[in-house]
Amino acid sequence: MSYIDGFVAAVPTANKQKYIQHASDAAAVFKEYGATKMVECWGDDVPDGKVTSFPMAVKCQPEETVVFSWIEWPSRAVRDKAMPRIMDDPRLQPDVNPMPFDGKRLIYGGFEAVVLE
Repeated sequence: MSYIDGFVAAVPTANKQKYIQHASDAAAVFKEYGATKMVECWGDDVPDGKVTSFPMAVKCQPEETVVFSWIEWPSRAVRDKAMPRIMDDPRLQPDVNPMPFDGKRLIYGGFEAVVLE
């Protein structure tokens, strides 16, 4: 069964095109190391919550937009083998492909897929 890495971040709205380029460049690298799919979504209808919400989770500011993304892997084993190599890949180093958002507010996790249709 597939393995999914999921991400939520707050990106300065003015950096939308920079973010898209950053993600596109990263997607090529992730796929080279075994990812089967990478999906990046720009927030369009992401309401503030009273108790919890995506904006609250990433401390989204008024001039920022929430992004939601995921990477699909064939298995956790493939992901675990690839991730150290991806993090060391020169194409993803901050001086080459800097994150156009505050990485300290990025939330992420790995998930075992239980339903894929």
